[in-house]
Amino acid sequence: LLDDIVLTHSLFLPTERFLQQLHQQYPGGPRGATRGSGLRRKRAVLAVLLHFLETYKGLLQEEESAGKVVKELYLLIMKDTSLYHELEDEIIKLHQLVETVELKVADETPPPNKQVKPLFRHFRRIDSCLQTRVAFRGSDEIFCRVYMPDHSYVTIRSRLSASVQDILASVTEKLQYSEEQSTRGDALILVTMASSGGARGAGGAAGGAGGPAGADPTLCPSAEKAVLQPSEECVFTTLGINSHLFACTRDTFDSLVPLPEEIQVVPGDTEIHRAEPEDVANHLTAFHWELFRCIHELEFVDYVFHGERGRRETANLELLLQRCSEVQHWVGTELLLCEGLGKRAHLLKKLIKIAAICKQNQDMLSFYAIVIGLNNAAVSRLRLTWEKLPGKFKNLFRKFENLTDPCRNHKTYREVLAKMKPPLIPFVPLILKDLTFLHEGSKTLLDGLVNVEKLHCIAEKVRTVRKYRSRPLCLELEASPAQLQTKAYVRQLRVIDNQNLLFELSYKLEPGSQ
Repeated sequence: LLDDIVLTHSLFLPTERFLQQLHQQYPGGPRGATRGSGLRRKRAVLAVLLHFLETYKGLLQEEESAGKVVKELYLLIMKDTSLYHELEDEIIKLHQLVETVELKVADETPPPNKQVKPLFRHFRRIDSCLQTRVAFRGSDEIFCRVYMPDHSYVTIRSRLSASVQDILASVTEKLQYSEEQSTRGDALILVTMASSGGARGAGGAAGGAGGPAGADPTLCPSAEKAVLQPSEECVFTTLGINSHLFACTRDTFDSLVPLPEEIQVVPGDTEIHRAEPEDVANHLTAFHWELFRCIHELEFVDYVFHGERGRRETANLELLLQRCSEVQHWVGTELLLCEGLGKRAHLLKKLIKIAAICKQNQDMLSFYAIVIGLNNAAVSRLRLTWEKLPGKFKNLFRKFENLTDPCRNHKTYREVLAKMKPPLIPFVPLILKDLTFLHEGSKTLLDGLVNVEKLHCIAEKVRTVRKYRSRPLCLELEASPAQLQTKAYVRQLRVIDNQNLLFELSYKLEPGSQ
């Protein structure tokens, strides 16, 4: 019950108010209890506070007001260390937790400067992509490029949770945009521009190599663009796979076009043709485990329920969901850019092998994404390619299709998952679907009372995530140059995410296939 409340209290009570209520229940606080019941009450408050800190950890750094209440309660409790020797163990543990979450108590000097991170997908640096992923927090400072209508750009340093207004202020400062211009009708607006299909590396804007200048103009997709409102926050992690930020005036909005390298599609060999299936699968699993481990379990609750309670940062979860979509499109991209029939059939066989090894690794996210990618209509219509696939692999793929069949609420997949022991990477979109069903299927408050059964069901689903990550992943990966090349390739996939463009490529390869 305690875990249920700590995980889900924010659905009916903001975290700051939850902690204030806890503070008030502590004897010696604003509404202290009598001396007789003091020890029992203090022990109860301590138990809740300890569990809260163990669950929230670094997230408290993002909630300044809540952190302030924790500090006050902590100082109040620390005054009792000499009075209640029975609480010594709990107080020692509390002191350690407060230090762990970096809540400054006595010394309010500012923390040392944090390392500024390149945002996932929007910088293409080999040294950066080879590093172990660490969790993003809203207060983290990142580098990101913002483009102009002429495709020049400024690199800004910003908080991950920055609002559109903050981002435009940084861009304006970089451009030395005058106040006179901003008060006239030519003030800057922030636009998301999606090329809708450019075959770019996942590193995106900073230095990825595009195709040659003579790319086929018939393969250039139309751009999708949208103006962001000044009050919108956390826009960096909601950008699409091939999307970028543009700053322009309203007069130049209609003339915006995607970056040239975003719309060039050039068939040719990539690392997937040279690497062994085992190596690709293992590096997929290792990378997705890093991303999965970065997600705080409370992000699952915040992602589904943020509409009720106001937005909170769910950057790490959003990045994993985008990666899942990226892997799906990567499968189609690689197959449809492979022009030779025999070579394409061999690649199809290799991708099925990779899916099988991911399943063996208990990386169901990669497994699911690859199967969905192979079931893309632009791929499944390639009759000649599928006919050249050996019978053994056709049968194997049919089994994979049965496993990912959504019939009876994904019954087959759930049965397989239930037999797996941690560590494992689940198909995360299905967890969010389950949470959404729980949310929409029942009310949080019934006749003014909290629906404890709903909170328990939500917390149980979150606890499954905790269980999946309860043991470390152990994959033996070599550090040879060839392995590092495969690792870099897997972490910076080039993808076409425009279905029309995928169909164009498909019909060019096999015009008569159904």
